[in-house]
Amino acid sequence: MHAAPHVEEVDGIRACPCCGGALHQIGEDVAERLDVVPITFRVLVTRRPRYGCRSCESAVVQAPAPARIVEGGIPTEALIAQVLIAKYADHLPLYRQAQIYARQGIQLDRSTLADWVGRAAWYLRPLRDHILKRLRRSERLFADETTAPVLDPGRGRTKTGQLWAYARDDHPWGGGDPPMVAYVYAADRKGERAQAHLGDFAGILQVDGYGGYAALARRRKEISLAFCWAHVRRKFYELADTSPVATEVLRRIASLYVIENEIRGNPAEQRRQVRDERSRIIVNDLHNYLDARNRQVSAKSKLGEAIRYALTRWDGLSRFLDDGRVDLDSNVVERAIRPLAINRKNALFAGSDEGGDNWAVIATLIENCKIAGVNPHTWMTETLTRLANGHPANALGELMPWTAVG
Repeated sequence: MHAAPHVEEVDGIRACPCCGGALHQIGEDVAERLDVVPITFRVLVTRRPRYGCRSCESAVVQAPAPARIVEGGIPTEALIAQVLIAKYADHLPLYRQAQIYARQGIQLDRSTLADWVGRAAWYLRPLRDHILKRLRRSERLFADETTAPVLDPGRGRTKTGQLWAYARDDHPWGGGDPPMVAYVYAADRKGERAQAHLGDFAGILQVDGYGGYAALARRRKEISLAFCWAHVRRKFYELADTSPVATEVLRRIASLYVIENEIRGNPAEQRRQVRDERSRIIVNDLHNYLDARNRQVSAKSKLGEAIRYALTRWDGLSRFLDDGRVDLDSNVVERAIRPLAINRKNALFAGSDEGGDNWAVIATLIENCKIAGVNPHTWMTETLTRLANGHPANALGELMPWTAVG
């Protein structure tokens, strides 16, 4: 409540209830209640007088019209930011926003709001691309993807696009680069998509078991894959109630996480040393255990599938032992995927491939505001205003959310 504006009211008696004499204050009681003012629209009127010169009578002078994201349109950059944040941060579809605004007496058609979103995304796309470019220069990245239903014009149904997420968080090993994430829309899940998105990236790529990443690593020798222990654990967790083998595997994986919790935030080399001393023997024994059970269980059983999933990815699962920068799992990027899933559930589908790309662009910037601890509406309003006023393309780094911290 301390961050909210305070409006004070003095409620007092002016005359003595006994004799009617004047009163003097001897103390006070103060009570605070949280109030709300519903969203309020206002019309900003900009007058630009035209001036003529009495001396030469040939010059007419007028101040230039203010720059706008929607040229000739009615929304301010603050209103456009409100629509973007409501849709992609608060997961309110445009038709619901139109209903909310109508209650305030403002009639805005869903198609009008969609046009504003598209125009804003056009201005904001270079910022997303700038973030992706910075991510490509990282030593290690996380990658994941999720479905994005998109309306398929002419067929009366949706098709399945993909939203790819690329994230960085070097805090667990004391890295100095700011955490960030970028989303990219693609019409399919082909492995070439990741290669196109990552460009000249060379380093460690932390991923789940999707085969497209393995194909990428085979084509690009500069990329080393580190697989996710959380995905391995998940497959055995589903069997723990009925399988003693699954329970034993979970116990051993849990012991790895105990060690990781102890060394989180330590320098990379120190993490590697501790893992070499304590985690390596656990990993080696677990491999032997799984290899022995793999020969005993049916290949078609769920347990057999879980064991083979782990064994066929063992090199990537073991990479954390030799490199302190590698995390045990890819939960960083999975957390970044969750807002996309919520938006997908509420909005059901994007209107087109272009709409899917707009989704990726705007969600990227909002998520980076959240990571940096910046108010996304404030940042979006200021950034749209600066872009409309011609912020130079070679200075996009000045607009990044993490530069607003402090």
